[in-house]
Amino acid sequence: MTLFAMKTLIRRLAVCGLSGSFLAFGADPAPKADGYRGIWFELGQKSAHGDKYSGGLGTYTSSHNPIAVHAPAVNKTFFTYGGTTTKDARHLLIMVSYFDHATGLVPRPVIVHDKQGVDDPHDNGSLQIGPDGHVWVFVSGRAKKRPGFKYRSTKPHSIEAFERVSEEEMTYPQPWFVEGQGWLQIFTKYTKGRELYWETSADGMTWSADQKLAGIGGHYQVSGQHGNLIATFFNRHPGGDVDKRTDLYYAQTDDFGHTWTTISGAALDLPLSTPDNPARVIDYAAQKLNMYACDLNFDRAGRPLLLYVTSHGHQPGPENDPRELRLTRWDGKAWQTRTISRTDHNYDMGSLWIDGDVWKVIAPTQPGPQPWGGGGEMCLWSSRDEGASWSLTREITQRSPRNHNYARRPRAAHDPFFAFWADGNPDNFSESHLYFCDSTGEHVWRLPYDMEGETARPVEVVGGR
Repeated sequence: MTLFAMKTLIRRLAVCGLSGSFLAFGADPAPKADGYRGIWFELGQKSAHGDKYSGGLGTYTSSHNPIAVHAPAVNKTFFTYGGTTTKDARHLLIMVSYFDHATGLVPRPVIVHDKQGVDDPHDNGSLQIGPDGHVWVFVSGRAKKRPGFKYRSTKPHSIEAFERVSEEEMTYPQPWFVEGQGWLQIFTKYTKGRELYWETSADGMTWSADQKLAGIGGHYQVSGQHGNLIATFFNRHPGGDVDKRTDLYYAQTDDFGHTWTTISGAALDLPLSTPDNPARVIDYAAQKLNMYACDLNFDRAGRPLLLYVTSHGHQPGPENDPRELRLTRWDGKAWQTRTISRTDHNYDMGSLWIDGDVWKVIAPTQPGPQPWGGGGEMCLWSSRDEGASWSLTREITQRSPRNHNYARRPRAAHDPFFAFWADGNPDNFSESHLYFCDSTGEHVWRLPYDMEGETARPVEVVGGR
């Protein structure tokens, strides 16, 4: 069969709803949506105060990282999110778009991958910009039943068409590019629980074998990059039980994965397989606390910081209070931990920015219209003493109709696209809108839910409404 005939067949199958993951095949233009509609999801693990987590989860999870990158060469912030077809649907589409800082406009978002009946945002994507400007999308899978995919734009700084690079077992993709060496991706495989792996590639097209980093009953992680250094914080799941996630671990590599070390440079014996090992930073199991990782960043000296939530159990509601949004950082000699704020849900996810001498956290720490549900009202917290103390600088959203959640930090964040998140009703199925705000938190914009033209201007909203 010729390439032309194959593409024709695939397009016909797409019309019949059968081609699914091949919607972005070859150099054909990627399908476009007529608006920015986030995916709504509920886990179905309910207790007295609602679902374990639910709501508008277009920017979920914290382990999909990064999901937005500012490209100075074209002055655009490219981003991915979990979208859907219509406001009444729960059909996951992996969407990509950009905000044009020069014009203030966004184009119609494109569908890089159709998850074909999957409604679960665990299958959301991550996004990176390669050294040549190509936009890469790493689509998460779920164990071996739902594979993951790697896509690359066919042209630099363009989202008009994508080519598929691979199909593989890959969950929670976290791709990083090291100048002069290539790609290092940290991800999860369901081998014995949710275990951590990494792989490398010189060009993104051919990848090394998967190598295991940790397998202590299972893990969730967040990672980050500072120059040649790639670092990860993660928890562990005692007995493979994600509802008992606890402890805080740290590992880093500055030689492209050849060696992984502790913060002090001591080599780790991999894969990590016992709870008490040199990578452990805090023994939260001894304190009977759960740990939910949010974001990893670095201070101006290149030292790592982790933002996360602690609580006394996995079920929502006041019985597992106090829930605390915490920051653990390396000060050059020891790990320091401070509490930033109380919050009312384990999955009240936010992110951390180092903005000169000011450290900022944007997270849904105020109760929203659906109390005890995931998310709430977005708030900006600031510190001017390297995290020793924090103050509530601004309530970014107020009197919202739906909870806001999963505030994400674009890589090389550039105003006004400083933070990116979605809203949704965690108690009942609802539409989900997507938002971004500037570094002051004073200005909030909503991406257009419906579009008639090829481009549109995001609408500035007052108080997130």
